[in-house]
Amino acid sequence: MRTIETKVYPFSELSEDAKEKAIEGLSDINVHHDWWNFTYEDAERIGLKITSFDLDRNRHATGEFNISACEVCANIFKEHGETCETFKTATKFMEAWQPIFNEYMNEESDKYESRESELAMQDLEDDFLKSILDDYSIILQKESEYLQSKEAIIETIEANNYEFDEEGKLTNL
Repeated sequence: MRTIETKVYPFSELSEDAKEKAIEGLSDINVHHDWWNFTYEDAERIGLKITSFDLDRNRHATGEFNISACEVCANIFKEHGETCETFKTATKFMEAWQPIFNEYMNEESDKYESRESELAMQDLEDDFLKSILDDYSIILQKESEYLQSKEAIIETIEANNYEFDEEGKLTNL
């Protein structure tokens, strides 16, 4: 049996070269688990179930509404800030959908309970779903990019008090 002693350093005490090696060695530390769960939970709170997503060049998300499109809008208006893209998407949807719905419900209108209005509203709802899914795919893409950024990796290293050898190799994970 032999004992090997290794001098360990916090990230802040490493040389610049060792810091780069440490960051490179931990490049996936923030994304090797289900990092997307918070985004999925946010979508669930507004009434959207995301069933899958892909990032980078093929960026997209698939999913479905668990409730009506109008209820999803109401939840977005309640839960998301006005500067959020989902809020803007919901606003655009409601501005297009509401007048058609009003005509559809107006007994004096020639479009009262018309099939034409039903189809128009359904098309708007389908487009709204696609747009909201696109908004969420962008959110997921940005979150992935941030979690893999140098800044986020350093934050994780420092928050967990990781220690490294002189070359930047992790010693306590």
